[in-house]
Parts: sequence; structure tokens; C-alpha cells
Amino acid sequence: MATQAKRRRVAGPVGGGDADPDPVAGFLSWCRQVGLELSPKVRRRGCGRARRGRRPALTGRSSVQVAVSRQGTVAGYGMVARESVQPGELLFAVPRAALLSQHTCSIGGLLERERGALQSQSGWVPLLLALLHELQAPASPWSPYFALWPELGRLEHPMFWPEEERRRLLQGTGVPEAVEKDLANIRSEYYSIVLPFMEAHPDLFSPRVRSLELYRQLVALVMAYSFQEPLEEEEDEKEPNSPLMVPAADILNHLANHNANLEYSPNCLRMVATQPIPKGHEIFNTYGQMANWQLIHMYGFVEPYPDNTDDTADIQMVTVREAALQGTKAEAERLLLHERWDFLCKLEMVGEEGAFVIGREEVLTEEELTTTLKVLCMPAEEFREFKEKDGWGDNKREGDSLTITNIPNLKASWKQLLRNSVLLTLQTYATDLKSEQDLLSNKEVYTKLSWREQQALQVRYGQKMILHQLLELTT
Repeated sequence: MATQAKRRRVAGPVGGGDADPDPVAGFLSWCRQVGLELSPKVRRRGCGRARRGRRPALTGRSSVQVAVSRQGTVAGYGMVARESVQPGELLFAVPRAALLSQHTCSIGGLLERERGALQSQSGWVPLLLALLHELQAPASPWSPYFALWPELGRLEHPMFWPEEERRRLLQGTGVPEAVEKDLANIRSEYYSIVLPFMEAHPDLFSPRVRSLELYRQLVALVMAYSFQEPLEEEEDEKEPNSPLMVPAADILNHLANHNANLEYSPNCLRMVATQPIPKGHEIFNTYGQMANWQLIHMYGFVEPYPDNTDDTADIQMVTVREAALQGTKAEAERLLLHERWDFLCKLEMVGEEGAFVIGREEVLTEEELTTTLKVLCMPAEEFREFKEKDGWGDNKREGDSLTITNIPNLKASWKQLLRNSVLLTLQTYATDLKSEQDLLSNKEVYTKLSWREQQALQVRYGQKMILHQLLELTT
């Protein structure tokens, strides 16, 4: 999937080749060759939500009137309605033959034969190897598509930020921890699977692409720009489908309040309008219900507060345990609390690395948080009975419903534990809510912040607003 206000390079294949002087025209010509149909009602242009200032426009001539915005050698693209579009109208259709995947690439047969050796935790290795091969091939059929990719050396994912900056700006948000796991997994995957495979096939992978840094960049690109076809209902037990690169679809930017959606059919993938789109308005896809910390982690951007209606704040499950332990006085109480926690683990309601997820209007992990508060707060004798029944036979009272609006009606002990957990969570940030509010309300100061500082501020502020709402509700 594409990132908001994407940066694009205008370059040839990795390791050589001249830049296409008009990459948009080349891409549109390629679209016609592969049967990728763009509606005459849409045009592509430099995204109106570009990150840094206005950019001079270059116009690519075509039947769909494409305009590209550039600043230096990179640009941000989007897709705009040149006529009013109604819900259900087709914006474009991508034939499956135009998709770039482990099956459609020129080494698809080899990747299929070696499938067992290429298994990994991410499941992305075959696609990444396909990209590594096609990027270096001057005659790759996807070269016009690659010319519109973002410049790999300027991706804005936090994994490319200096570690000190990442920790300083995103402390408490969950992003630094997620990035550290990513970097460890990428390194392990590269040296244990990817590099040995490329070295075993030197005729297919030149030394130019045998690089951990390039592999890390492509992982970020796949994270941000790829699509994953959903399984059919009867296929729920199967492994998830492998990721795909979908030309044209990855040009669309994301909004929670999106107006288009990608549909999958046997012969093609279709981008269809889901809302009326007035003439001149940008067309937005959705990457799913993504909180801002997920957007910046996976895509390198956020939606400014309060635009992201899917934003959430996490309360680590172990933080609730810590808050409960702080309320114990005697050793017997602490032992009983650990027993309660172990039982919750047995019920698979909690885990050492899990989190309770709180949205603006709902608790996304309602069952897990409700059960945890109930078990940790119930009288000892009631817990014994509950445990003997393995958690069964307990009738959920209407007053125990953990919706945002019902939180004030919870039992006092539940509200106190939830409140203490929120207070502990707020302590993990380096700054308080008032500091964030002061920065956001002072436009002169805010505009002087770096782009990364602005994005991180939006992540922190959105989370803290949700947590402070919980404080108010549990007072």
C-alpha cells in the first residue's frame, strides 16, 4: 500500500541505467500495454497533502491527463477525480498478469521449487527475492513501474531514523519496541535465508543487490506498498496469502475516512469508489483500521489529530498486573494476585507482551480487559469458585459491559484498577499532555519542528487524549 505524501524517485534499475526523463508517461504507456485500465474520470497528480511546501508541476501527456509534482528528484503522487465520481464506479482495473509477485516474476519457477527453503517468520522472502531480481534486470517488464517508486534511500519509516531520535520522539508509543523487533528479524532473515539463496544463484542476483541495507529498504517498501489478498470464508484455516505489488493501486494515499476500496476478482483487481467524490478531490484508499502508531511504523506517516478516527492507545497487560500489585499489602495478597494472573494466562486473556487496545469510542479488546478486571478485582472466595469452573458459568452482567460510555458505571474496584493502569501508562512518555497541547496550539513553534517531530507529536498526542479520556471516565 502507498504512503501518504509519498516520495518517488525517477531512476533506472538498481546499479545502473539512465533515469526516465518522463516516468509518468512511461508508466501510462506500460499500463496500456498490460491492459491496466484507468478511468477517464481520474487523473494522477502530485499529492495535495505533500509534506514539504508547493512543488513545481510537470505534465505527462496521456488520455487521462496526468500531472506530476516534483521537488528536486523526488515527488509525491496521488490520484484525483477530474469529474464527479459516484459510489460503485470503477476507478481502474489491474489485470492479474500486471501484478508483481513471487508467482508472476521471471524467477517464479525457481522460487516455487525452493519454497520450503524460503519459509520465514514474515512470509515475505519470496516476494523480496523477486523484487531484488527484477530491480537489477534492465529488461524487467516492471521497469516503468519501478520508476515511480519512492526513492529507497529516503523512506520515512522510523526504522531508518537514528535510534536516539526514534527513542526520544516516540518513547511510550510502542513504536521503538516494534522497530527493534523488525530490525532483528530483518537481519536474521537476510543472513540465514536471503543472502545464502542469492549466493547460490549468482547468475540471478548481482553483487549490487546483495546488501542488508537494500533488503531493509525493500522490507519497508513491501510493508508500506504491498497488498494482501484476503482469504475466502471457507479458506479461513489456510495460511494467509503472500503479499502482492499492485501497480496503480499503491499510488492512492490513505485516510481513515476513505472514498475508494480495492476489490479482488478472478481476472483483475478493481479500485471502486465507496463514496461520492467531487471533481478535483483526491481519491483515498484505506490500509485498514490503523492507529497512528501503526501508520508511522508501517507507512512512515500519520493522520493529524483529530482526523484519524481509528486511532488507539495501548495499555500493556503487564501494566495492569503492576497496578494491581501496587494495591496489595501482604505477601499472601501478592501470591493470590499472581495466581489470578496465571489463571488469566491459562484462559488466554493476557500475555507478557500483549496489550489492551482502547479506541476513542470503543474498547477493541473488550472481552480481554473485562475478564482481567473481573478476575483481578473479585473477592478471593469468588475467584476460587470461578477458577474451579475454568471461567465457565459466569453470567456477564449488563453493568460489566466495557464500552467507553459504560466505564463510569463499572464497579468502583474495576475503575480504580483501570485508572491506576492508565496513570502508569502515562508515566512511560517523556512528556505530559499539556506540553503536547502547547506545541500544537502554537503554530509558529509547531511549524519550526522537523517533519519527524511533527509526526511523532501527533502520535503521542492522539494516544494521550484517549488515555486522559479514560482518566475522566474513571474519576
